[in-house]
Amino acid sequence: MIFNLLNQDGFARRAELKFKNGSVQTPAFMPVGTNGTVKALEYENLLSTNSEIILGNTFHLMLRPGDELIKEFGGLHKFIGWEKPILTDSGGFQVWSLGKLAKISEEGVNFKSPYDGKEVFISPERSIDIQENLGSNIVMVFDDCTGYPAEHSIAKLSMELSMRWAKRCKAHHKGNSSLFGIIQGGMHNDLRLQSLESLMNMNFSGLAVGGLSVGEPAEERLDVLMHLKEHYPNDIPRYLMGVGRPEDIIDAVSCGIDMFDCVMPTRNARNGQLFTSLGEINIRNSKYRNDQDPIDKNCSCKVCQKYSKGYLNHLDKTNEILASILLSYHNVYFYQNLMQNIRQSIQENTFANFIKEFYNMRGKDLPTHLV
Repeated sequence: MIFNLLNQDGFARRAELKFKNGSVQTPAFMPVGTNGTVKALEYENLLSTNSEIILGNTFHLMLRPGDELIKEFGGLHKFIGWEKPILTDSGGFQVWSLGKLAKISEEGVNFKSPYDGKEVFISPERSIDIQENLGSNIVMVFDDCTGYPAEHSIAKLSMELSMRWAKRCKAHHKGNSSLFGIIQGGMHNDLRLQSLESLMNMNFSGLAVGGLSVGEPAEERLDVLMHLKEHYPNDIPRYLMGVGRPEDIIDAVSCGIDMFDCVMPTRNARNGQLFTSLGEINIRNSKYRNDQDPIDKNCSCKVCQKYSKGYLNHLDKTNEILASILLSYHNVYFYQNLMQNIRQSIQENTFANFIKEFYNMRGKDLPTHLV
């Protein structure tokens, strides 16, 4: 991976990631393909939303269909038919989501498969091996995702374990992929800075901020990002894991973040929530039954150009598969168009104006930290 910083507007950065199988313009949003697919979207459709990189889920792909099988197919790119870059997470967040069902030790994590109940063990080395079998372009270190809330002493132990695991991942990583470290430390800024310093000393290809999508208030998440923004190295990409709402992304870009992923565009679509330039709507509401307007008059996606809210309301009410397809397409397109507009504003040094217009369109006051 080659990282080229193209422009900076305040702390917001406009950059490019170059891989052997494609380039990624940042700030970038990565649709989530948990089981080797971005739900309800064929890859031809995904490409037409201007998605340049997707995320694969190491935990789930390891269990089904299995990383060794995917390796036999020539890797995840060939297995799923996606030729552009792929980032795989390490499985740490999924282990955290298992709660007490996962037993964490210095060596790694033991847990029972949520699919068949079989005993499974993941160590930092095993996580790297799985991701190398998947053949992703960006590989993440295996980390202990700190829950919320976590008092300082607990968060410190968790962060220090993650740093020891990161060191083991770095030593074990031998492939051509780019390895990213993950900053942990809960909501405690001193621990976050200690984690960042430890990872910088290990010379990773990129750095991620983990543990900020675990139920914490947006204000506390932002506080962590605000404290980190002056301390990152400038010559590698920065990735905020699992976040989030359009407002969350704008906040994080203003704090120097380059990459994002979240299930929200597709998961929310399957539940009827759509993102628009004026804010979110729920297409299931009865008021849209007779609405002949598109989802968003300011959106140029094929769904908004062709279908009415009334028709989409009907599809959703009757549980038609096409509802998930069209609503997911619109939401992913909205996110990618948002990222394109963010990139353009940073390139033109007008990011502050973009933020004001974004909030003004939604009839919301500009957050204090952005004034």
